[in-house]
Amino acid sequence: MGVLKSSDVVKTAEVAAAAGSAGSATAAATATVTSSSGLSKSETARKNMDFIAKNLLAGGIAGMCSKTAVAPLDRIKILLQAHSIHYKHLGVFSGLKHIVKKESFLALYKGNGAQMVRIFPYAATQFTAFEIYKKYLGKILPSKIPIKHADKFVAGAGAGVTAVTLTYPLDTIRARLAFQVTGEHRYNGIVHTAVTIFKTEGGFRALYRGFVPTLMGMVPYAGFSFYCFEMLKFVCMKYAPGVTCDRLERNTGGLVLSVPAKLLCGGFAGAVAQSFSYPLDVTRRRMQLAMMNPETAKFGSMGMFRTLAIIYNENGIIKGLYRGMSINYLRAIPMVAVSFSTYELMKQTLNLDTGMKI
Repeated sequence: MGVLKSSDVVKTAEVAAAAGSAGSATAAATATVTSSSGLSKSETARKNMDFIAKNLLAGGIAGMCSKTAVAPLDRIKILLQAHSIHYKHLGVFSGLKHIVKKESFLALYKGNGAQMVRIFPYAATQFTAFEIYKKYLGKILPSKIPIKHADKFVAGAGAGVTAVTLTYPLDTIRARLAFQVTGEHRYNGIVHTAVTIFKTEGGFRALYRGFVPTLMGMVPYAGFSFYCFEMLKFVCMKYAPGVTCDRLERNTGGLVLSVPAKLLCGGFAGAVAQSFSYPLDVTRRRMQLAMMNPETAKFGSMGMFRTLAIIYNENGIIKGLYRGMSINYLRAIPMVAVSFSTYELMKQTLNLDTGMKI
């Protein structure tokens, strides 16, 4: 073996030092990237949670405003749909007068407390689920699909199904409370109604009576509601921005629908959606309220199609499957108009994007 010279030792030390320095730099760079990546993921998660929380709040408030606006019409609709012995011979306006005369003015809002308990989580879930489904469907569906904005129908239908699945028992409870007439009360409140139905009518199954027609009706109702509103919004922004829109630079497209345009788009969407889904809504109510009246108790043990058939055979289409449709238009048009308008206004207030690519 040869003997190392002092100059060789110095060179070897210099190479080792350089290698160590390079390793340290690489480790530092890796640490910086990891740290940066961690911050990015954290920031994304925070923004997503902020987006969901704001949409939940906006949707819940929109639902409460829309349902409170039409609560009197909602109650008379339930009484007419389910053939209440006190109201089945009356029309919409005569029925409303009779409620005030026989009971009181506040009786017009009977069941609205249960409605608020139900509608906040329902509307919050529906609107937020729509935004999430719309976002992901936009990524997986082809950009040029045969029916423009068809992804909005699918997202809306999915959002409606999600929301109604989570809140259906509260809808059954609200319907029972609204169906009661002063002097003939069977239930004392939300909790008492839930416990009574659960104990005497078959547990959770009783609370979900009429759920299948509700789901089937929800697909066209929520689907057409969101599809029509989004389609009309697109038409307004693309073809009549000077009349129907205001400038809002932070929005996609730099436009926002004016309040009158929001109301018109929402009202039309509500009319179209109700026309398709109403017979299934009547079927749902008959099944939900079957045990409230001896004459209709037979619907309590029947399935959806059997109930539909009996309603049709006994009362026909106009007086059976579409009974109360006039009042439904009177309530659905302003209800959906207020719902979409309030939701969009709440999103603007919370600095969320209400525009669209045009």
